[in-house]
Amino acid sequence: MKPVTFSPEETKAVVRDIREYFEAELEQQIGAIPAEMLMKFFTDKMGMYFYNRGLYDAQALVRDRMEVLVDDMFALEQPARHLR
Repeated sequence: MKPVTFSPEETKAVVRDIREYFEAELEQQIGAIPAEMLMKFFTDKMGMYFYNRGLYDAQALVRDRMEVLVDDMFALEQPARHLR
């Protein structure tokens, strides 16, 4: 898996969310640099768990859609005197 990277705009948004979380939930101020370091820590150490969860969810979605597609294809079959 290649490393997860974020654009500068995404990083700013996540840092802002971290800072707001610390203020609202922990009643603590956190600077932009510590918030970005926390973001990097979670990205590096736990990002693969979130990535894998998304991958598993996508696999389940594709599997479900494929089952429907196969059923739809069988519905197109025309009656014939011989079996496949």
